[in-house]
Amino acid sequence: MVISSKGRYALRVMVDLAEHGGDGYVSMRDVARRQEISDKYAGQIMILLSRAGLVDGVTGKGGGYRLTRQPQEYPLGEILRLTEGSLAPVACLEEGAHPCDRAARCRTLPVWNRLGQLIGDYLDSVTLRDLLKTDE
Repeated sequence: MVISSKGRYALRVMVDLAEHGGDGYVSMRDVARRQEISDKYAGQIMILLSRAGLVDGVTGKGGGYRLTRQPQEYPLGEILRLTEGSLAPVACLEEGAHPCDRAARCRTLPVWNRLGQLIGDYLDSVTLRDLLKTDE
């Protein structure tokens, strides 16, 4: 499994909003600049996050984006599933995948099932708040 740039950038955008948002809106351009993401790509990510209800956007003077929940209420797994579509380690375990003819006799399937569970459980146990913490 490889997390795409969209998934990695979405996490960075969400962390930036958590860090700089406070009670107000943060300019998408400011987020893009801080995170070294093109305005166009940041805009695409913001639209995706907004449509899913993870961020709220306002246009015009003083507009921008903000989180709709507290940072501790955003598991990373939720954000990555939105951007990646699946966190399955192999194609046969992706949601909606065509059933594999070998599944009943596949000796490796239990490994992939367990790995997928471990990945999902771990990413669901880490939140945006955890990413805000710094070792001092």
